[in-house]
Amino acid sequence: MPGRWVTFDCYGTIVDWNAGLAAALAEVFGDEPREALIAGFDEAERRVKHADGYRRYREVLAASVRDMAAARGRDVDDAEADVLGRRWGTIAPFADAGTGLGALRERGFQLAILTNCDDDLFALTRAQLPVEMDEVVTAEQVRSYKPEHGHFEEFRRRARPDAWVHAANSWVHDIVPAAELGLPRIWVDRDDSGHDASLASVRIPDFARLADEADRLAGG
Repeated sequence: MPGRWVTFDCYGTIVDWNAGLAAALAEVFGDEPREALIAGFDEAERRVKHADGYRRYREVLAASVRDMAAARGRDVDDAEADVLGRRWGTIAPFADAGTGLGALRERGFQLAILTNCDDDLFALTRAQLPVEMDEVVTAEQVRSYKPEHGHFEEFRRRARPDAWVHAANSWVHDIVPAAELGLPRIWVDRDDSGHDASLASVRIPDFARLADEADRLAGG
């Protein structure tokens, strides 16, 4: 499927990962502040994800919740540990997702997702997306997690793009590997994270200028 492509990280870029994550974790950890829940999960996930080689993301999620609980001196049962898997379908797109993705379609781009989750989890999200994706590469398919390059290499093999721009919120998981691969990269810095913006081709705070910047970077 050669042509002009924009690939995306999904969670945090197209859908509001932090809101969905915090709401789910609050079911288990009560009224702990939102930022503490998000930071606690991020720390636990980093430990869990790289502990024993590849395992499915649903297992990583549950193990991360258990890790968070242990750090707080408590245990969780199986249902509590699976809270993120059970609530995955409630993680909703950002309000500007439809407009931003639709504008790319109007300019002739094909769209793809490169995501660190499982096939069945992404299927729950895909049903909510305002614009259909032309290609999806999951961690389950490549059996690795970004920032490793497996997603990018598999997408290149499948799509054989003539022009390819990668757009993502995560500096660590997406902007860094995209830079290593020499891809034009739009950093959708919704979190205003403070990372090094010089590593991106362009930094934008949301999808308002997404189509314009993709068009410019793809030689439109």
